[in-house]
Amino acid sequence: MNEEIKNRIVSLRQSGCSARGIARKLGIPRYQVAKVLAAQQRARAEGDGVSGLPRPKQKRASCLDEYLPALRALLERYANITAVRAYEELRSQGFAGGYNVVKRAIRELRPGKRPAPVVRFETGPGVQAQMDYSTYTLDLTAEGRRQVHAFGYILGYSRYQYLEFVESQDFVTTIRGHVRAFAYVEGVTATCLYDNPKVIVTGYDGDEPVYNTRFLAFATHYGFRPVACRPHRPRTKGKIERQFDFVERNLLNGRTFRSLAHLNEVTRWWLEHVSAPRIHPKTKQSPWERYQEERPHLIPLPAHAFDTAEVRYRCVDTEGLVVYCQNRYSVPWRYIGSMLPVRITEEEIIVYGPHIEEVARHRLLPRQVTGETVRLKEHVPADEGEKKYQILRERYAELGETAARFFEGLVQRRRYGKDEAAKILALLETYRRGDLVAAIERAVQYAAYSRSAVERILAVTAKPKAALNQMADRETRQLKSLLGDVSVTPRTGEEYSRLLEPRLPKGNHEESRKLDPSREPPGENPNDATEKEQPEPNEPPPGPAGDHP
Repeated sequence: MNEEIKNRIVSLRQSGCSARGIARKLGIPRYQVAKVLAAQQRARAEGDGVSGLPRPKQKRASCLDEYLPALRALLERYANITAVRAYEELRSQGFAGGYNVVKRAIRELRPGKRPAPVVRFETGPGVQAQMDYSTYTLDLTAEGRRQVHAFGYILGYSRYQYLEFVESQDFVTTIRGHVRAFAYVEGVTATCLYDNPKVIVTGYDGDEPVYNTRFLAFATHYGFRPVACRPHRPRTKGKIERQFDFVERNLLNGRTFRSLAHLNEVTRWWLEHVSAPRIHPKTKQSPWERYQEERPHLIPLPAHAFDTAEVRYRCVDTEGLVVYCQNRYSVPWRYIGSMLPVRITEEEIIVYGPHIEEVARHRLLPRQVTGETVRLKEHVPADEGEKKYQILRERYAELGETAARFFEGLVQRRRYGKDEAAKILALLETYRRGDLVAAIERAVQYAAYSRSAVERILAVTAKPKAALNQMADRETRQLKSLLGDVSVTPRTGEEYSRLLEPRLPKGNHEESRKLDPSREPPGENPNDATEKEQPEPNEPPPGPAGDHP
């Protein structure tokens, strides 16, 4: 019932009209007339409703009232007690009510903690920037539904920001995004705030963050200091978080994009024509105006940008190709079976030879493209069969006279000898050079000219490179490329693994030999000589008969 009808009811009553007459004139039930008149009399007598506030409801008696002191005592003693446990305790004291009554009472007696108010922290010009990622799943008309990551970098004082969308959040992508952001704002702030991404903060030593040393080298090149905000406190970097909200509501809302490239093209336009000139709700100025004040305080950029290319080692397969991101790129045939350094920039993949000379250069395929092969005509010999034969012959000659003899025998006796020879060279990625040469010599000794014979000999007489050994090999090659010949080589994985073997106290060596005969020193076990004897010349090499006469 609205206030106008209530007013007419009271006016008619004051003029002497009865409740029945008022109901008849206004066309409303008589009980509503009585209700309005009673409320009006009560308000005049008690003062309710004078301030315009509703009258407080009278609390009804509850079966829980006499147990409220016990419930308060439980909450004081056990602050985190659940409603189920409190209900069980009250039931043991004679409470006969239901669980919902107890749950509602606990909600009133123990209200949830309200978050503490956040005080906005403002910094001076050139003092701080904030960087973060935000992930979105977009429907691109030309590329379909895919996940993209928004790389955001914002200056704390002016709110002038840089934004681009990338395919991943790995280390190389992160530092490349920084380089483009620094170029966009034409400088660097003294510090930059981060939300503990793994590519920047590798862990914590107590309360102190441990930064990625590679990222620290990058930060040192540009002269800024990375600062990790406290974990689980995203509001610490609220400036960049609020900007992502604006990106979702304005840039991504009501627009359709064909591809990732088109999305970044629109983003560059949006940064210049929408984000920079708008009036910021907190500073009451546009980011572009405040940026003009902040730009003189930024650290100038170095003369040369940080080299963001990544270097990896790849083995050239039997088709003269190296693999990167599930795509294959060609190199000259003479390098098949070689482990070569590969340098990957944002647009190209460059392959270097053993003496760090460039041997191949290709345009890098996009990350979303997989399973493609890029082959240059000059990398494929015109007379493929004869040229491949000459290249393989040179490679085996590098391994020694016996290896060259094995190659000739392999080509003469096997139908696909050149293909098998190339696959044997590819074993250098898994086995040491010395082990492969020894296996080839053993195969020649028994006239076993086949790839399967060499693989079986290696399986019995050699161990594949451990992960530590492969890392040591790569480090050695990298040092050689920088310093020339390196006389000190990294230790192998076996040297470190021996340090992890359990050691027995002095005096228990005899007992250990009884328990484990394999621990006998050389010469003390009469079976050693038998076990370590080399096979006679007429003994076949390991493997089934059929690969040898």
